[in-house]
Amino acid sequence: MTETFVIAQGGGPTAVINQTLAGAVIEARQRYPGARVLGARHGVRGIRDGNFVDLSGLTEQELRLLAATPSAALGSTRDKPDAAYCETILKGLRQAAATAFIYIGGNDTAGTQQILADAAGSDIAFVHAPKTIDNDLVENDHTPGFISAADFIAGAFVGVDLDFRALPGIYVGIVMGRHAGFLTTAAAAWQPDEESGPHLVYVPERAFSAAHFIEDVRAVVSRYGRCIVAMSEGVTAQDGRSVVENLVPSDRLERDAHGNVRLSGGDLGMAIEQALKDGLPKVRARVDTFGYLPRGNVNTISPTDAREAFEAGAFAVEAAARGGGSVALQYVGGATSPRLVPLASVAGKTRHLPDNFLVPEGNRISAECRAYLQRLVPKRFELAKPFV
Repeated sequence: MTETFVIAQGGGPTAVINQTLAGAVIEARQRYPGARVLGARHGVRGIRDGNFVDLSGLTEQELRLLAATPSAALGSTRDKPDAAYCETILKGLRQAAATAFIYIGGNDTAGTQQILADAAGSDIAFVHAPKTIDNDLVENDHTPGFISAADFIAGAFVGVDLDFRALPGIYVGIVMGRHAGFLTTAAAAWQPDEESGPHLVYVPERAFSAAHFIEDVRAVVSRYGRCIVAMSEGVTAQDGRSVVENLVPSDRLERDAHGNVRLSGGDLGMAIEQALKDGLPKVRARVDTFGYLPRGNVNTISPTDAREAFEAGAFAVEAAARGGGSVALQYVGGATSPRLVPLASVAGKTRHLPDNFLVPEGNRISAECRAYLQRLVPKRFELAKPFV
């Protein structure tokens, strides 16, 4: 029987998601000579609609070039299939004579694979391959896409801190991360000392108070003459609602197709900027929303991230031979390697920033967090100490 692999990409693109795609295609062809490998355009929509790209005939050179290209080459989707939608996906997979379906994405993608695996029986192997800059998949030490995005954030905040030493003021950089603050902590990955920014770090795992925020910033400005802040887009208030919902009138809130408040736009930035103007009216303040910039930046693709993403794709083919499951990057004995874990262990779950990654009092990262970041995002520059 000829093996037929269907591969799709879901959720937000990353700088290395195509490494995982290429790794799976190359491994499938090596392990099963003559295998068909189909790429579904725009995730499960492509399976539903029979919209496939035949990847079987691409040369290895073409696949390696594809691997080094950021963003999802097959196109992606935010669809979260329910049971009925999954029935149409299964129909599409069977029409394509699929023996394995590898879906590259985050925890929602793992959830889709779990539903499909439960409904299909054993004739198709369902594999989830990890991907997310948010670094929020349980069972994973870190996820493909995170390191490259963290490199971008770390370098950006070094530059911002030097800028605001020259022309003092307040700077707030809003970083992606709806439920987890890993990427925001990366703003401090290359921080040389306590005097350097970011001086304050705000993440979804700690309740945010606008009043306390103004007092925190005021104290830092008083001490250093400037204040650099890294803030997750998903920071939440004491009531559990996102800060956007607390600071922005409901008629101005934007929502996605699933009803989630849109965090990656400018509403939070404008609200924080206004809060600073009201609370510290005589201090120069600037708020930037990083938005999508970190997640597919070709200049900050980490070789480690690229290699691990490729290995995750190759291992996904082995996982299919073992009946399916979720591929997880685990750190054991000083090395990172892909392991197979049950889909149910990952599906729909969120890995949060460990409590010990932040100091108990104050909005700063801890020594444990700094060690974690130094392992994944080692400093790439040695810079002079400014005179100011």
